[in-house]
Amino acid sequence: MTDSTSGNTEPDEVRTARLLLRRVRADDLAAALEIHTDPENYRYEPNGAPSATEARGLLTSWLAHWAEHGFGYWAIELPGTGEVIGFGGVRLSVSEDDGTEQLNLYYRFRPAAWGNGYAPEMAAAAIEWADRCVPGRPITIIANVENTPSNRVAEKLGFVVVGKLDDGRGPAAWVHRRQDAVLSANR
Repeated sequence: MTDSTSGNTEPDEVRTARLLLRRVRADDLAAALEIHTDPENYRYEPNGAPSATEARGLLTSWLAHWAEHGFGYWAIELPGTGEVIGFGGVRLSVSEDDGTEQLNLYYRFRPAAWGNGYAPEMAAAAIEWADRCVPGRPITIIANVENTPSNRVAEKLGFVVVGKLDDGRGPAAWVHRRQDAVLSANR
């Protein structure tokens, strides 16, 4: 992985073997709407896909996070195409368990991009970046218990289930943390 930031905490662009991970921009709106209003992308969500207004709100919140913290979720492109195939990365969140600050590892891809190993490739790059640029914060993945593909990605990356979110209104979600973080917290 290469990072155009040279150790800076502002990862405007990160490259993996097959992906370009870049800072989200306002002109990513069309891709954000297409990806985040696609019902296929939300088959494990009880409320279904967000509306166009809600999807715009997601992009707006990602842009605000970048402005406030200097990092956040990336737009994911196949190099040389300019096509956004997904969004993902890490951003700050607060643990529902104990109120501590953590990094939420997130990704969502166009269904046409599924099955190519892009999620673990992007996620590994995000973890590497976070370890280098914002060390010491736990990284969490939250995935619907029925979303076997996302739960497998978490396991493949060395995450273990540390809890379950279940408000009784829909399917529960597993809370995954990196195994090394879990081990050090238990020492």
